[in-house]
Amino acid sequence: MKKIGITGGVGAGKSAVLAYLKEKYGAYLIVADELAKELELPQGPCYQPLIDAFGTGILDAEGVLDKKAFAALIFSEAGKLERANAIIHPAVKEEILKRMKEEEAKGTKLFVLEAALLIEEHYDEILDELWYVFAEEEIRIRRLAESRSYSREKAISIMKNQKSDAEFRMHCEHIIDNSGDLQETRDQIDAILYSGDGMLS
Repeated sequence: MKKIGITGGVGAGKSAVLAYLKEKYGAYLIVADELAKELELPQGPCYQPLIDAFGTGILDAEGVLDKKAFAALIFSEAGKLERANAIIHPAVKEEILKRMKEEEAKGTKLFVLEAALLIEEHYDEILDELWYVFAEEEIRIRRLAESRSYSREKAISIMKNQKSDAEFRMHCEHIIDNSGDLQETRDQIDAILYSGDGMLS
């Protein structure tokens, strides 16, 4: 089973890359942010530890994690974000490793993980290769305005808090330039997956 990590800045179009990998190659996909939300549900392994660490004020009336209240709390004071990450990130990685073993046992050919902190959390240690989805800054700003109604200022502010283009390129084996049309992006993906040892049936 080939194991690929997908990363890149906000607005680069990682979702389009994931969709094509699933559609054409039957990839098993995990989006780390979505998995984290699953693990924070009442039956998940992060739920009680988060309450123990931050109190019931992070829950809504139904007893589910209130994302806005939780975010406000962990960004309100130095150290709280690190405490939350120390609970969530190891649980996410453990679940990813579990699903990776399950999919390999099923004979899955391609396992794909998308994570904002792919590099920071050292996912290169459990994946075969990392891919960086790149798009020019102005294109990303336009996409974020269209898809999320972000102002130019908000988009630029978020980008400045993410890794630089040079940092992404330094850590990733392949760069997908998603600045053009979708077919150009798909052609780049095909070229990578059909080359050498990466060829998939």
